[in-house]
Parts: sequence; C-alpha cells; structure tokens
Amino acid sequence: MPMRITIKVIPRSKKNRVVEAGEGRFRVYLTAPPVEGKANKALIECLADHFGVKRRQVRIVLGQKNREKVVEVAQGPLAPRQLRRQDVELA
Repeated sequence: MPMRITIKVIPRSKKNRVVEAGEGRFRVYLTAPPVEGKANKALIECLADHFGVKRRQVRIVLGQKNREKVVEVAQGPLAPRQLRRQDVELA
C-alpha cells in the first residue's frame, strides 16, 4: 500500500535535502529551478533516494505546477514510519 505525503518544495536551494515538518508533511529543498519540470524531476529523484525506492515508485499526485504537492511513495525497504534519521532534519 503506497503512502501519501504532503510536500512543500523550495527550489533553487544550496543543496538537496528533505526536512520532516511533522505528521506526514515534508519540506524538500532542491537545487533545481522550477522551469520545464526540472524541479519535479529532481523532487522524484530526491524522494526516491530518501525513501530507498526506485524513481518509478514515486509519483506526484497533486500539484504538478505548484510548490505544495501531494506525493505517493510505494513501499520500499523502509517502512513509512521508519525513516532514516540521519537523512531527516526535524524542523
């Protein structure tokens, strides 16, 4: 069963990183600009790496052209609540 999470994307950041904002909400900082789908592609790659799944297991459900997005992540080696603590910064 896939999990759905709410994402706020901050493009043109200094580095790619995922920050947990609490209760299934995340802020994702991306170096990519929000032009021609580059930020969406970078978001999918960043989340796939973060959750330990393949890129095809991550899809944007809502918000293709918005900074607020709903993303669906298929279950991979990490259970939805077992995030890698070294990779998550708490806000």
